[in-house]
Order: sequence, then C-alpha cells, then structure tokens
Amino acid sequence: MTDSKDKKPVYDLEERTFQFAKEVRRFIKTLPKTTANFEDGKQLTRASGSVGANYIEANEALGKKDFLMRIRISRKEAKESAYWLRLIDETNSLNNGEDAHALIQEANELKLIFSSILSKTKKNNKGRNYK
Repeated sequence: MTDSKDKKPVYDLEERTFQFAKEVRRFIKTLPKTTANFEDGKQLTRASGSVGANYIEANEALGKKDFLMRIRISRKEAKESAYWLRLIDETNSLNNGEDAHALIQEANELKLIFSSILSKTKKNNKGRNYK
C-alpha cells in the first residue's frame, strides 16, 4: 500500500494494516448489491480488520507465545482476506477490478511479512519451545 498523500510506501506495519482495512471497506462499498456480495463483504470486512487488530495485540503481547499466536492469526486473516477478495473478483464483472487485484496483492504481501516475522522470531529464539 502507499500513503495516499505522496504515494510513498508505508513502512509502519500498524499503519499499513489500517490502510489495508480502510481500502477494503472502500472497495466493498463499490460492489453490486447482491446477496453473495453482502455475505462475502461481511466476511472480508471482518478478516481485513482482524489483520491489523491482531498485529496491534501482538505488539502488546504478554510473552513470546502470545506474540507468535497473534502474528499467526494476522497471517491467517491476511490469507483469508485474499481468498474473499479473489472470490468477489472472480464472481463479479467489476469496473474496478484493478482495485481488487491491488488489494489481493497487498493481502499477499502482508501474509509474507507476517511469515517473515514468525520465521525470524523462531530463528532468534532457537532452543526455546515456541510452536
């Protein structure tokens, strides 16, 4: 995602996940009003917001296990967001399909970032029993 004012990449992950959830909500408002889009949109709204909410919780974690669990949830929710976005994109004739593709790309990038955080945290804590 980029900062809308000057189009520079956002490196603050809390802000980046917030912007992702906000852009998803804006995208959902443009969808055709169908039963499927309503239900899929609700699922997508929950998942996209949960990415950032769990990341914030991870930063306030009570310990490493709690941190790792929250990061795993953030990664899972990013995967789920990509799923719902793809489903919406492939079952609608969207005028703003490029927005859907950009959001899918962002969800995938967030998933990779959270995977990297998990990997590095586990690597830096070798010998400790974190699952």
